[in-house]
Order: sequence, then structure tokens, then C-alpha cells
Amino acid sequence: MRLPFLFVLTTVMIDAMGIGLIMPIMPSLIVEVQGGAIADAAIWGGILTTTFAAMQFLFGPVLGNLSDACGRRPVLLVSLFVMALDYVVMAVAGSIWLLLLGRIVGGITAATHSTTAAFMADVSEPQEKAANFGLLGAAFGVGFVLGPMIGGLLGEYGTRAPFWAAAALAGLNFGAGVLVMPETVTDATRRPFQWRRAHPFGAMRAISQLPGIRPLLWVYFLYSVAIYVYPAIWSYFTQERFGWSPQLIGISLGIYGIAMAAVQGGLIRPATRYLGERGTVVWGQMFDIAGFGVLAFLTNGMIALMLIPVTALGAAVTPALQAMMSKAVPDSQQGELQGVLAAIHALSMIISPLGMTAVFAYFARENAPVYLPGAPFLVALVLMLAGFVIFLRAPRSVT
Repeated sequence: MRLPFLFVLTTVMIDAMGIGLIMPIMPSLIVEVQGGAIADAAIWGGILTTTFAAMQFLFGPVLGNLSDACGRRPVLLVSLFVMALDYVVMAVAGSIWLLLLGRIVGGITAATHSTTAAFMADVSEPQEKAANFGLLGAAFGVGFVLGPMIGGLLGEYGTRAPFWAAAALAGLNFGAGVLVMPETVTDATRRPFQWRRAHPFGAMRAISQLPGIRPLLWVYFLYSVAIYVYPAIWSYFTQERFGWSPQLIGISLGIYGIAMAAVQGGLIRPATRYLGERGTVVWGQMFDIAGFGVLAFLTNGMIALMLIPVTALGAAVTPALQAMMSKAVPDSQQGELQGVLAAIHALSMIISPLGMTAVFAYFARENAPVYLPGAPFLVALVLMLAGFVIFLRAPRSVT
């Protein structure tokens, strides 16, 4: 299973890289195809980003359910093939509408995290699930770090170069998958595809009816919205509060990505071994709550930089929560569960940036009733506390 593992982890990394790879060139690309100023490009950039997240929200459960019915292999391979073609289309796109169509298709094809997580659930023993889900998180973290770095370098060769690179990566990984990816869904675990359970709300309804799952879904949702405060406002917060340069902001995000990958790829295994999955979630949330509380009022940028590896310890929560829910769900619904979790994550990517940036703007303006650029971290703290209480009250049979 070593080569299939590597293929699945590479797929997740490419999904993450594909998001970050094009970020450095998007403003210039939008101005190139649409005209206007950078401010106008920012509006279209927001539309493209929101569209991408919305497609992941809508189609994560669809692909998860399809993988339960048709298998993990065809869903991953078809998605990678279409993804490669989509990047080619975006590389030659001459209008903003073609770019928008590319983001729609890209959001759908990148919604395979549910399928890769279901594959991990299929091939993992119960005691290994948290660690293997952590590897997926680590792969995403590595892609998150590498994507913008490579995109920035390739952007020196033109606004289209990152798209050609992304197309090549997706195409090469597709070829590797054809050779090494096995099918892990058997006739015993295969479940017929049903449209009424494939859309996000139908899938959530079906999964939440399983014993003990509903409170954990709420914990996962509150955690996702709270933790997304970092990418949502970090650049604005650190520039306003500490006067950081774009270079230093980029370095800090890279440190966070590396630390998160280290936690989910390495630390999660001993954490769940000694603390158990329940203890890992509890301690991870406590680190997050403490981190939010400090950052809300912190005025020293050097201390903020030193705290980044500590705040990243909370990244252990996600794989531990996934493992708990995966154990409580039948084998025939692993894809459906992971589709629901992917939809919840995508929903948080829509909600959190809108809410957190609005809170930041209100408390960072000149005539704010209280000047507190770190106010979004207090909002995140309240959300995390709510999830913490729900988790502690959840049935012990599941946690």
C-alpha cells in the first residue's frame, strides 16, 4: 500500500498547491483579461475565490457519495484528468468569464478530499485512523506552503506559467494513479448512489442521524470557522498591529504551514497514543483557546512570531475528530461522512473570511469605539469555547 498512499497524499498536496500556486498572479491576470485597476481585480478575485469554495461545499458530498457507489479509484482519476484539462483552459483563457468557469470546474475537481479521506478510512486499522488522517492534513499543509512559493517564482515567467505547471502536476499524478491506485470499495461495502443524499444538506441529514455524530459535526463546524481566522485576517492583522512587511507575513504563514504539517504528520501519532483521541481534541482546543486569547491583545510582533509553532499544536484536533467520526460510521458510509466534513470545511471558508474581516474592519478603523485589531481572535475564541463545551457534553461512547 506504500505507492497508493503516496499517490493519495500527492493528490491532496496538488489540490492545496493548485489553490496557492495561482494566488500570486491572480491580480495581474485579472487586470490582463478584464482591464481596470487592482481594486477592481480584488472584487473579481473575491468572486473567484468564493465560487471555488462554494463548488467544494456543493460537490464534496457528491464525490464522497459517488466514491461509496463507484469506488475511490474512478472518482480520483476522473477528477485529476478533468483538473489537468481545466488548468490548460485557464492557461489560455482570454476573458474573465472563462476564468470563472475554470474556477467552477476547479472547485468541483478539487473536492476530492472526501474521497482521499475515505480511502484512508478504508485501508486504516481503527487505531491508525487519526495518524493517517493527520498525514492528509500534513500533505495539505505542505501544498499550502509550496503553492504560493512556486507560484510566485513561476509568475516571473508570465501570468500563465503557474497554470501550465499545475496542469503538468495534475497530469503526471493522473498517470501515476492509473498505474498504482487500487480499488478499496468492495461489494460488501458498496452503497447505491442516491441524489437525495448526495447534496450537502441531504448528506448531513443522513450522517447526523447516526448515534452520537451530530454533536461532533457541530464541534467540527465551530472549530473550522474559528481556526480559519488565521488565513482570513492574518495579513491584515499583522500589518496593522505589528507593521509587518509582505515578506515577513509570507514567512510567518510558511512557518505556520510547516508547523501544522509537522503536527498532523508526526505529532498526532504519539498524541493519540498517550492522550487518546478524546484527550488530543481537548488539549488541542485548549491550545487554540489560549492562542486566540493572547493574540487578541498582543502588541509585540516578535512574540507573535515565536507563538506560531505553539498555536499550530491545535492542528491535532482535526484528524482526531475525523478518526472518532470515522469509527462511528459504517464502512458503507465512509465516503459520505468525508463528503460532509469536506462540505463543512468549505462552508467555513465562505463564512469565516466574510465575518472575520468585517469584525477586523470595524475594530481597526480610526473611529472605532475600541481600537482592537485582534477582535476577530476573540470571536474565534468564543466559537472554540462553544465547540469545547459541546465536545465535553457529547456521548462518551463516541468520544
